[in-house]
Amino acid sequence: MRISELSRRSGVSIPTIKYYLRDGLLPAGRPTAANQAEYDEDHVRRLRLIRSLIGVRGLSVSATKDVLAAVDEQQGDVHLLLGLVLGALPVERSGRPPRRDGAAEADGAGAAAGDAAEDVAALTAEMGWKTSPNPPAAQVVAETLETMRALGVDYDWRSLVPYAELADRAARLDLDQLRDAGDPLQQAERAVLLTVLLEPALLALRRLAQEHHSALRFGNG
Repeated sequence: MRISELSRRSGVSIPTIKYYLRDGLLPAGRPTAANQAEYDEDHVRRLRLIRSLIGVRGLSVSATKDVLAAVDEQQGDVHLLLGLVLGALPVERSGRPPRRDGAAEADGAGAAAGDAAEDVAALTAEMGWKTSPNPPAAQVVAETLETMRALGVDYDWRSLVPYAELADRAARLDLDQLRDAGDPLQQAERAVLLTVLLEPALLALRRLAQEHHSALRFGNG
């Protein structure tokens, strides 16, 4: 296809496509004339992934370039690919994910210190979750627990188990929805959309459910 068709299929403007080509985010097409080239379905999928990383996840062009470099090396490993595009795994400036060793099967709290980090380790062990060392999500949970304790709220990892069980079910549902996307780049794009775009809706659904159950328990009809 020509660049005009590539633009229509991907939803990315022609000037933006040319910018991605110049900056190396998008591979060059097959030259057909001095100033013309042909593109294929791989370019469409790549552009859609770029659009989701920049427009949905909010990454900078530079960060997106690093993620895409790592994705190019990890297309045979869907698990690593999803971790890269969703931010569960950091990307080094070389474009490579960090080296995975035996510590990759740690409890998810990694080297973080403090009681809250120990709680996260206990929670992930209770759930049987295997994650990369010290993932950003584990740090968020630890920081949240530390803040609650600083405010005098008696909350530990056992209080989070029912929520972790709900999160486990939600994660299974997320991955089930990737089945129809057979190509790794399509799976990566859909994973970003399902994770980032759905998160505000999931929070809103929780608020609606809270209102409903509050009315049932405390309301006056």
